[in-house]
Amino acid sequence: MKKDIPQFKVQDLAIAIVPNNDDEDFWDVYIMNLRDEPINNVLINSKGYGELEGEEIETTILRHFFERIGPLKIEKIEPIQTKFFEITNEYWVSFQYNDYMYDKKYVFVKGSISQINFTPIPFLDKKGVMIR
Repeated sequence: MKKDIPQFKVQDLAIAIVPNNDDEDFWDVYIMNLRDEPINNVLINSKGYGELEGEEIETTILRHFFERIGPLKIEKIEPIQTKFFEITNEYWVSFQYNDYMYDKKYVFVKGSISQINFTPIPFLDKKGVMIR
């Protein structure tokens, strides 16, 4: 029965989008494991969708895989063009921890990736936008 399946909540994991110091047209997207233990078999699907310059668009779905992300570690997922900040950007993360599969969607809605939403980003000594 569905009620018999445990429903564990994703905690201590975050996605951050941070300005790139070398190219102002691209920012960097990171995944952060804020746990004291590693997570395994991390699969991330990223896509963007919405209206851009008067046209409905949907970006290609990109898939990223990390066999292991160590405790209190950060990994770069991908660069993102700043022009896509005007659409919704979604990162669907699934991973294994303590023999259980977890998943969570991190959704940066249109216009949310902006300096007014900056917060300090752990491990990077930079500011950016983060969803935990």
